[in-house]
Amino acid sequence: MYLPALFLVTFFIIYPFLNGIHITFTNWNGFSQTYKYIGLDQYVRMLQDPTTWLVVKNTLLYGLGSTLFQNIVGLGYALLLNQSIKFRALTRTIVYLPVIISPLIMGYIFYFFFAYQDGALNDLLMTLGLDPINALGNPGMNIWIIVFVNTYQFVGIAMIIYLAGLQSIPKDFYEAADIDGATPFQQFKSLTLPLLMPSITINMVLNIIGGLKLFDVIIALTGGGPGNASQSMSTFMYDLYFFRQDAGYAATQGVLMAVIILILSLAALIYFRRKEIEA
Repeated sequence: MYLPALFLVTFFIIYPFLNGIHITFTNWNGFSQTYKYIGLDQYVRMLQDPTTWLVVKNTLLYGLGSTLFQNIVGLGYALLLNQSIKFRALTRTIVYLPVIISPLIMGYIFYFFFAYQDGALNDLLMTLGLDPINALGNPGMNIWIIVFVNTYQFVGIAMIIYLAGLQSIPKDFYEAADIDGATPFQQFKSLTLPLLMPSITINMVLNIIGGLKLFDVIIALTGGGPGNASQSMSTFMYDLYFFRQDAGYAATQGVLMAVIILILSLAALIYFRRKEIEA
C-alpha cells in the first residue's frame, strides 16, 4: 500500500531535478520544440562567467546575513516575550504578523519607503533639510536593505520556534541555578543556550535555505539592479530564462544553486546536531 505512494513521491521529487540536469547539456531557449546537445559547454560557460561569482556572492550574503540577523533578533524577542510583561500576546502577534504577508507585497511596501523619487525615507530627509539618497540604486546599500526586509518579515518564525524551546525548559533548572548563585548571563550561557540547541538547529537550517533562495523581495525592491549588482541566483535564473531565452544556462545556474544549498544546509545540520549532543 505504501510502496506506490512512496514511488510517486520519489518520482515527483527526483524527476524535475533530473530533467533540469538534462537541460544543462543543451542549448534550449525555453520555448523551442527542438534543441541541440552541447555537452559540458554550459558548465564551462558558467565557471568562466564573472556574473556567476557575483550572484553567488550576493546569494551567500542574503542567505548567511538573513540567517544571522533572524536568529539574533528572533532569540532576543523570544527571551523578552517569554517574560511576564504587559501586552505580551499583542507584541507576539505584531512580530509574527509580517510572516503572513506575501514576500512580494512586503517588498513593494518597502520599495515605496526606500524609493528615490517620492519615497517616504527621502521625503523625511528633505523635510529635515538633508539630501535624498538613492538607497535602492546603491550597490553598497541595496543588498543590506534586502537582508533587512527579509529579516523583518521572517523573524517571527524564529521567535516562535525559540519561544517553544524556552517554554520547554523546566523552571526547576533556573531555580537550582539561582540557589547556586549563577548570574543571569551564566544561566543564559550554561543553561539556556545548550537546552535551546534543537531550536537553534531548526532555525539555522530553515533560515539558510530560505535566504539562499530569496527571490520575491529582490524582484520587488531592485529587480536585481542596478545591472546585476543585487541579483541572487534565483533572480539571475529568472532573467536568463524569461528575458534572455537561455534556458540551458538558467538550468545550469539552478544546479549550482541546488548544490550550494545542499552543502550549506547539510553542513549546518551536521554541525548543530553535534552541538546538541555535546550539550
